[in-house]
Amino acid sequence: MIVDALTQADLPRCAELEAGIFAGESPWPLSGFVAELRAPHNRYFAVRTAAGEPVAGYAGISVLGPEGGRECEIHTIAVDPDFLGRRFGWALLEAMLAVADAERAPVFLEVRTDNRPAIDLYERSGFVVVGTRRNYYQPSGADAYTMMRPAGGTSDQEERP
Repeated sequence: MIVDALTQADLPRCAELEAGIFAGESPWPLSGFVAELRAPHNRYFAVRTAAGEPVAGYAGISVLGPEGGRECEIHTIAVDPDFLGRRFGWALLEAMLAVADAERAPVFLEVRTDNRPAIDLYERSGFVVVGTRRNYYQPSGADAYTMMRPAGGTSDQEERP
């Protein structure tokens, strides 16, 4: 497995994966990926089975705010269903958390309340639920948890003896 920077050439594959993975939740079109990749405050990653292979998953994070007061927001993380269970999602998350850690920034994300595998992954990486967004995902109306990982990855719970 290789994690590297997502490129313009990868975007049609990302849009294809997005349409399948998030079919019921207004998947991003190709133009959405193009805009996200162009934004200077975003970092997007691809995971591949080997160098030069097509994208098997992708993820993106924004770095927001002034230097010394940054926050990060995970925009998306998705893995081709054919590659689930191979730790590709974990590898993408680790790449994004390295960006946040370099900025000494907390990280926020939204996740469907019924997506237990993703919630477990985030909790193992130091995220905690800080709120619920009712009807967040459209058109399904599914709820989302807002989760947060403090700067450096340590929650108050983890700091207690």
